[in-house]
Amino acid sequence: MADNKIVKLKELRKLSGAGILNCKKALDEAKGNVEEAVKYLRKKGMASAGKKADRETSEGVVASYIHYTGKLGVLVELLCETDFVARTAEFKAFAQEIAIHIAASEPQYVKREDIPTDILNNEKEVYAAQIKNKPKNIIDKIVDGKLEKYYKGCCLMEQIYYREDKKNIADFVKENIAKFGENIRISRFTTYEIK
Repeated sequence: MADNKIVKLKELRKLSGAGILNCKKALDEAKGNVEEAVKYLRKKGMASAGKKADRETSEGVVASYIHYTGKLGVLVELLCETDFVARTAEFKAFAQEIAIHIAASEPQYVKREDIPTDILNNEKEVYAAQIKNKPKNIIDKIVDGKLEKYYKGCCLMEQIYYREDKKNIADFVKENIAKFGENIRISRFTTYEIK
């Protein structure tokens, strides 16, 4: 019986990367169910990630990705709190993963607040013109809905992560905030493409 607990504990540590005490607590909360324990740890990590979001990020890395054709390249600046985390292979791999996602999904901005006002107003005008014969209150709702879809297409943080269709990049970043124990911020990126 004790061997079974140890096996589950090792499995949970491998799956989650969490510390042994957190894994023990998660297994207790999940009544020995490893999948439920992983969910418990992820939820706990997401909650603590929210608390870290206001902490200053003054260290980090610039990661690059060059597509195998040599015609597409991405540079991304990923910031964290300490150079200790920034220098780890895991953090660099995370930054590389973000660069690959940018190459695959072609965002234009990091977050919706980065979209210039004139571009946003132009989008609103186009959407409103497409449905100009509808009542005003309906036009506003439809325009808001179309803007949400626009944000999900052009804003990196709102895009669905290319490897997992059930999470967006904001969720992926939060998971890594929980994993590294530091605030992480994608500050900017640049894409180069020969067409």
